[in-house]
Amino acid sequence: MAKKLYVGGLPYSYNETKLRELFQAYTSISSVQLISDKFSGQSKGFGFIEFDDSEEADKAIASLNGTDCEGRSLTVNEARPKTAGGGFGGGFGGGRNSGGGSGQRRERNW
Repeated sequence: MAKKLYVGGLPYSYNETKLRELFQAYTSISSVQLISDKFSGQSKGFGFIEFDDSEEADKAIASLNGTDCEGRSLTVNEARPKTAGGGFGGGFGGGRNSGGGSGQRRERNW
């Protein structure tokens, strides 16, 4: 069964080829995706690797999570699905000047 991993803490100089090389000991890699800034094209320091074999993905997590990569500590774990709305959770409301709230008038104590 396939498993997708999140890889964070990557050097900003990395490209998809270098990311794939980092995981070269694992042969069941089906895809590599490095996330980069859409305007500058520079890496954002994280990406995703998809494995065909979930056991091999678990081995990659166990051996690479927390290791040093060019002075940065790698975070390697199972990727979580993207949340609806981009993950910012809920939008506006309830703030003092946002127009949200309960509809009750609040007294100012200056």
